Amino acid sequence: MPLFVIPYPIVDPIAFEIGPVSVRWYGLAYMAGILLGWLYGRWLVSRPKLWNGKPPMTVPQADDFLLWITLGIVVGGRLGFVLFYEPSYYWQHPLEIPAVWNGGMSFHGGLLGVIIAVYFFSRAKDINPLSLGDVASAATPFGLFFGRIANFINSEVYGRPSDVPWAMVFPGADDMPRHPSQLYEAALEGIVLFIILAIATYRYKALTRPGTIFGLFLCFYGLFRSLVEFFREPNAGHPLDIGILTPGIVYSIPMILLGLWLIWRARTKPAIEP
Repeated sequence: MPLFVIPYPIVDPIAFEIGPVSVRWYGLAYMAGILLGWLYGRWLVSRPKLWNGKPPMTVPQADDFLLWITLGIVVGGRLGFVLFYEPSYYWQHPLEIPAVWNGGMSFHGGLLGVIIAVYFFSRAKDINPLSLGDVASAATPFGLFFGRIANFINSEVYGRPSDVPWAMVFPGADDMPRHPSQLYEAALEGIVLFIILAIATYRYKALTRPGTIFGLFLCFYGLFRSLVEFFREPNAGHPLDIGILTPGIVYSIPMILLGLWLIWRARTKPAIEP
């Protein structure tokens, strides 16, 4: 092993045990992301100045939405991973589909699950779905950050072989130093994306143009994910792993296009007046 390789900080995937129940870091990471996102979302809803007046939903409605979005993330993320990345494996091992604690969640599947939750909740509560989508999008970087940290702890979705000074040898991969691509994604999709959306929210009052934050989220997530795919180990044998393309890039292209359309649409509509 080259001397410049940073040792992978092996962390027990089980955070603690209560009798026969094992609580894993993976589950705690998702719980932290969802709870922090919920607290941030309800904070946005409680700030009339960000909306030029009355917000399009109430704080109790934001609380009610927590269950809906949690189901969308977990069910959508797991089914997305099963269908988009490992359909042949889970066809042979269907009983492992519910085992989310072992890892294996798809962001793009989780996104579809959240969009479905936003649509039906907004219809049930008579809320502008684009405004609800804006709030959900503004809060999502919390979950993305902790989710990628969970990937790192689980030593999954690691990077391509590399000789950069910060390369690591991941357990279960091989003896080759690799990019810690999970940390790249945590930084870009979690921290940088949150800053971009926060600037749009607080400086440019983007919440007054429904769909803007949602569109910015889709665009920048798609761009960041596509960038990191050049450092992330591709899904060998996947039908969408063609040349420079990877499944992550292919699935991100529609996101970017939809995001651009939402931003354009929001700019052509009048802003919410005070």
